Amino acid sequence: MNLNAQKEIPLMRILVALSGASGIVYGRRLVEELKKSGQDVAVVVSSGAMAVAKAEGERLPKGDFNEYDLAAPFASGSHTFDAMAVIPCSVKTLGEIANGVGSSLITRAAEVALKERKKLVLVVRETPLSYIAIKNMEKVTLAGGVILPASPGFYHKPKKVQDLVDFVVGKTLDQLGVENSLFERWKGKKLPKRQ
Repeated sequence: MNLNAQKEIPLMRILVALSGASGIVYGRRLVEELKKSGQDVAVVVSSGAMAVAKAEGERLPKGDFNEYDLAAPFASGSHTFDAMAVIPCSVKTLGEIANGVGSSLITRAAEVALKERKKLVLVVRETPLSYIAIKNMEKVTLAGGVILPASPGFYHKPKKVQDLVDFVVGKTLDQLGVENSLFERWKGKKLPKRQ
């Protein structure tokens, strides 16, 4: 065995979809990191995401498919892919996915991911949450998806907004099974001895 050989990173086919919720920076950063790690990434950008990006002054990653291209490979269960992330995920998109409304490539591909038992991660960006949104999150979870709210931690003592973005994106990469070091992992703390 060659000890000098680099650790082989498993490559995956991942679809990243950006829907019309605030937090376009999360989706852009995820695409950057997936490409940097050598993953095979395809991107869908919704018209809602385009509008939000303009309002937020954020640049979008280049889309590979039109959001209504239901003839795209990801719209079929016979096309093999490993995982899908909707980041950011609006509550509208969440509701359509939870209720099997495959009217766009984003919601149809998510439906395919669930039925084919592929990893589906929804980075929901909304607060507060209505009862309906919570029930839709429950439906997606019971169907095998992962709900990952865009809720960064603060134990790593972030110094800038990018640190908060990287925390959420790092957690998303963890769920997709892609190694990363975007945020400091919790190492635990020693509690003082009881007197």
